[in-house]
Amino acid sequence: MKDSDQLPRRILVTGGAGFLGSHLCERLIGQGHEVLCLDNYFTGSKQNVAHLLARPNFELVRHDVTFPLYVEVEQIYNLACPASPVHYQHDPVQTTKTSVHGAINMLGLAKRTGARILQASTSEVYGDPEVHPQTEDYWGRVNPVGLRACYDEGKRCAETLFFDYQRQHGLEIKVARIFNTYGPRMHPNDGRVVSNFIVQALAGKDITIYGDGSQTRSFCYVDDLVDGLIGLMQTDSAITGPVNLGNPDECSIIELAERIVSLTGSGSKLVYRPLPADDPVQRRPDITLAGELLDWSPAVQLEEGLAATMDYFRAQVGLQEVGQ
Repeated sequence: MKDSDQLPRRILVTGGAGFLGSHLCERLIGQGHEVLCLDNYFTGSKQNVAHLLARPNFELVRHDVTFPLYVEVEQIYNLACPASPVHYQHDPVQTTKTSVHGAINMLGLAKRTGARILQASTSEVYGDPEVHPQTEDYWGRVNPVGLRACYDEGKRCAETLFFDYQRQHGLEIKVARIFNTYGPRMHPNDGRVVSNFIVQALAGKDITIYGDGSQTRSFCYVDDLVDGLIGLMQTDSAITGPVNLGNPDECSIIELAERIVSLTGSGSKLVYRPLPADDPVQRRPDITLAGELLDWSPAVQLEEGLAATMDYFRAQVGLQEVGQ
């Protein structure tokens, strides 16, 4: 059931200058909404939203969500948090603060303004899963003291806060669990496999595979993911989630590397390194609930999405710069 009120709204997007946030801002602007984009530029970039700056219904503000914010908005998409291991492990204490204090501050803002608020959670809440594919009623298998815990447990705590605010204060909440997303505007050095492999292949460098490459992931193109987030935000207020958003087509890491080498025409060779601690063996969403509640499923095929992502890296970074 969809919310019938589709009038233009004043919408806050935290982490709005990041990879995913910039695409969400772009879509919301295109729909006629007034968008307030917040980012502290730790992993986001003004370049990601430069094409929106001249739009009268777009505003960009430098702000860290670990500090309170006082604005008037009707909807909040809380996307602020580094999402790749390289970035969220750089300052793990700050990562936890961003997830937890950020959630508290944005929920407080939603409580004051009466805004509907969506939390961008993650498949990482499932940890290294014993259930495959992962359904929303699976509680997960997370190492609370491992290197990834700052992100995994931070996001789990954020979900807890969202549901406690909903139960205690009656907030209209939405929780999306996002699985591996890729596409243009990914950071070239974020350490995630799609960007890593493309950057290495375009530069003619060896493709670095951690472990034996048999571990699996499911890759969702950013346009599909944005469709899912907006669809969830527009559902009836009784629908809170959590809802898995991702592509259920499973792909091994070695298969992904071989596809990228083939698509780029690169002469890169595959090299193997030890698997990082707590790296999940398999990750695949069950999106039955998203189909039922949102009438949503991903439409972009992997090779189509990879080609668009490669074009972005070629245009924005350039072969020589990518190799540096």
